[in-house]
Amino acid sequence: MIDVAFTRAEIRPAAVAVVIDVLRASSSVVQALAGGYERVLCCESIERAEQLRGPDRVLAGERDCLPPPGFDLGNSPSAFATPLAREVVLATTNGAPTLVAAANAAERVVVAAMSNLQAVVAAVGDADVQLVCAGTDGRPGLDDTYVAGRIAELLKGDRTDGALMAQSLVAHYATPLAALEASQAARNLLAVDLDSDVEACAQDSVFDIAPVVTRVGDGMVEVTRGDLAKDNSPVMPVAQHLA
Repeated sequence: MIDVAFTRAEIRPAAVAVVIDVLRASSSVVQALAGGYERVLCCESIERAEQLRGPDRVLAGERDCLPPPGFDLGNSPSAFATPLAREVVLATTNGAPTLVAAANAAERVVVAAMSNLQAVVAAVGDADVQLVCAGTDGRPGLDDTYVAGRIAELLKGDRTDGALMAQSLVAHYATPLAALEASQAARNLLAVDLDSDVEACAQDSVFDIAPVVTRVGDGMVEVTRGDLAKDNSPVMPVAQHLA
């Protein structure tokens, strides 16, 4: 079954949860791992991220689209193209908390963006999947729903009404950039002169990786490069490992 959660409040147990926050957390996670970081530690709050500050870790995130005070990086994908350390600790408003919530409900969690769309489709295969949209401030986001629709139309299996609704949205936009630019998330970025992030996040299938949650801790998850077709290891708790 292919299902869509339009916000994290709709997350349900599933064999695979595909988490989408295309503007910008999931795009940044994909870029970081493709660029050479070993792992990304996604945190549900700024406070949890600050607790994980340490040697060979970069602290990154956003509040109101901008880097929180004292953080090394914001949430622009381009900032993660060249590794500055082995690990990224990432705290964002929508995407990072959605990853944490999904990891506590699904058997496996994969991170999806426009930039790795084809890799995600290949990795998910015929699994029972819920496409989880991070949305914007608790509301459905056009940008995430568009990406969910793009993924849903390429997967095999029965579809819920939510999946069919997401698919129907795709036909209204000629390009991914057109869909992303129409969203509230994009307008928020444009308001702080981050329009280049919208363009970067609209790139279609430029990375051949499907990052997965490999460990779960208290208020955070560890994400590494992965392939659901090859990686059959269960999600394991790592609260002590990441303390």
